[in-house]
Amino acid sequence: MTKRQEGEPFARITSLEAQEIIEQDPNSVQVVDVRNPDEYESGHVANSINIPVNDVLSRFSELPTEKTLLFICQMGGRSGLACEMVAAMGVDPDLIYNIEDGTPVWIENNLPTNQGSNP
Repeated sequence: MTKRQEGEPFARITSLEAQEIIEQDPNSVQVVDVRNPDEYESGHVANSINIPVNDVLSRFSELPTEKTLLFICQMGGRSGLACEMVAAMGVDPDLIYNIEDGTPVWIENNLPTNQGSNP
């Protein structure tokens, strides 16, 4: 179940909840993997983009801020930080989600996954 913690400008969701959001309207959602490129290449959410957390602010213009943004990393820490960053840049908090169980759980759940770099 989607949850918001007091003071956080984003919602926390599981990988299964993220997949439900994607399935509802894939054209209005963008998954952003904020891990390092080598981590991303080893396995990532299908159709996600890779913007390492340290690059989120400098590459902010690459984010489709009119879409629902689902941030993911290894265990939810870096993606939570990325959520805070984009909220500080003015993205609507209702469009920001942290997939807090991370990529390994996404893959374990047999959800759509790719390997290699961005297409």
